[in-house]
Amino acid sequence: MKKLFSLILIGLLLCGCGKNTAKDAVLNYLKKYKTLNSEVLLDLERVIEKENLDDDKKAKYRDILKKQYKDLNFEVVEEEYDNDLTYVTVKIEVYDLKKAQDDAYIYMENHSEEFKDKDGNIDEEKYLDFKLDKMKDTTLRREYEIVFTVTKEDKEYIVEQPTETDLLKIHGVYNYELS
Repeated sequence: MKKLFSLILIGLLLCGCGKNTAKDAVLNYLKKYKTLNSEVLLDLERVIEKENLDDDKKAKYRDILKKQYKDLNFEVVEEEYDNDLTYVTVKIEVYDLKKAQDDAYIYMENHSEEFKDKDGNIDEEKYLDFKLDKMKDTTLRREYEIVFTVTKEDKEYIVEQPTETDLLKIHGVYNYELS
């Protein structure tokens, strides 16, 4: 699943959209998540299709990500202009899907009998369903700061590709325990 989040390279990454300021370009970029813009959904579908999930799990996972995007909260904290580059610092708040995944794993480790198949092995499908349910039901939220780099080309501000770490933060699966 972490692979899914880190591979989402939303087609809206080069989002200038005729905005007058770097801040406007970043806000527009993030609003595309909240409004489930067709570009966001198309890229989401491409990535979900690459996952080894059955149709029910794909649907559940899709719903989790849509909820994450719709409930994304963000606020611009600072803008720093440097010629044609601008650094826009944004505070975001997302569901802590990383903690939900970790909690599901810990539960499975401590209650492995609940997840065993008839041969005594961990039933990966049962565990995956459990983990997806934990992710779907989480209400715990986490804040992150992201610094977006914005370039100015022909009087238009364009949001550059966020780092993989920043995408993990947007998706709520960043491993903050390692930082």
